[in-house]
Amino acid sequence: MTALEISDLNKAFGGLRVTSSVSLSVAPGERRLIIGPNGAGKTTLFNLITGELRADTGRITLFGRDLIGLPARRRAHLGLARTYQIITLFPRETLAHNVTLSLLGLSPLRWNPLLRLSAQHNLWQKARNTLATVGLDHVADRPVAETSYGERRRVEIAMALAQNPKVLLLDEPFAGLSVDERRDVLTLLTAIPRDVTVVMIEHDMDVALEFAERITVLHFGRVVVEGTRTEVVEHPRTREIYLVD
Repeated sequence: MTALEISDLNKAFGGLRVTSSVSLSVAPGERRLIIGPNGAGKTTLFNLITGELRADTGRITLFGRDLIGLPARRRAHLGLARTYQIITLFPRETLAHNVTLSLLGLSPLRWNPLLRLSAQHNLWQKARNTLATVGLDHVADRPVAETSYGERRRVEIAMALAQNPKVLLLDEPFAGLSVDERRDVLTLLTAIPRDVTVVMIEHDMDVALEFAERITVLHFGRVVVEGTRTEVVEHPRTREIYLVD
């Protein structure tokens, strides 16, 4: 059984086709990299997988379960989590508060604005434990606005990991990071257990190639190359559309 299977997926906005007959198969535990120039349809593909956009046609399955027609919240409950290219955190709240909110979304508990989230002791402790796994336990009580950009990237990864995903989608986790921050995030991602399948969009090829086992190249919404790192990097089509200025 595959972890994530996409078959003949299509999406258009009016006359603009942004995803065209995309098919790919990701094995359990695999580290898959999706690359392509701006406008290739990479983030749109993630939005289709998570249910934030509705596909026109095609099929998406998660460990054999058909996702088409399911709302985003149901897909999250089935083990799908993601991060975003643009950081989406509550800047005035603490790191622990942000991670606890992500846990609350999958919990049967309801958010009560009159009750401090720290009163949800089990969720609060799990949030702090997750922050420790990404090296941020020492700043768990610090507002997001008082943290570095690299720390915020790690908070987003912590929020996704806290949901115990089966498949984790990472949308440019190295974007905007310094060289040292990129190495820290790469170390963090490398340490993710193999029971979590990881699919990553990334432009930082030097770092991303160290992480990826298989690579899919998108161009104008189509899969044009797929294979191992060596196969994709050496493919003339990849060089033509992506790796060569």
